[in-house]
Amino acid sequence: MISFHSITKIYLSDVIALENISFNISQKEFVSIVGRSGSGKTTLLKLLLREERPTEGSIFFEGENLLEAGNKSLSEIRRRIGVVFQDYKLLDDKTAYENIAYAMEITGKSPEEINSEVPEILEIIELTDRANNFPKELSEGECQRISIARAIAHRPDVILADEPTGNLDPYCSQDIVRLLLKIYELGTTIVLATHDKNIVNKLKKRVITLENGKIIRDQEKGKFVL
Repeated sequence: MISFHSITKIYLSDVIALENISFNISQKEFVSIVGRSGSGKTTLLKLLLREERPTEGSIFFEGENLLEAGNKSLSEIRRRIGVVFQDYKLLDDKTAYENIAYAMEITGKSPEEINSEVPEILEIIELTDRANNFPKELSEGECQRISIARAIAHRPDVILADEPTGNLDPYCSQDIVRLLLKIYELGTTIVLATHDKNIVNKLKKRVITLENGKIIRDQEKGKFVL
């Protein structure tokens, strides 16, 4: 589904963010990308979204070369990818329900579809009773669940989660990972970038370990080892 072929990313200051990276991610796989801060995790995700371009190498999504994709094709690919950030990126002047609905509006969903599907999504993330609350009225863990809800609102094939538990306490972190596993079990590919050792070790899923921009380990049922 996702293929990185000999990817190298060098920034203008001659900083090598990624060096000769190659790996494949299959459909309906759960993969953790781990490493210390600065190891290249976020750069890797940005390349997959084509927010940045590699210095060398190729990236394929379902057989299509991302680096050669035109604007229309790239837009269609991005619609198949949901993104969860560390800092939530919610709209403060909209309720939980409205934040999810807005994400659906911009992907072209009809009012009827929105009215039907938002309650279903709120049920998946277990926040039906908080639908009319604004972000400032929600806990950080609840805000992150709304962020995940927005990411799955257009039913993507892949979720990219970039340090989604970085601002959360251990209890809320486990709650978020449990939700990601639930989404994975519903058939969505999950790519989780994290430096949370406890989460990775409990998942017992595939782990790709980055160090200084290189893959030093790729294990099917891996652990956080640095």
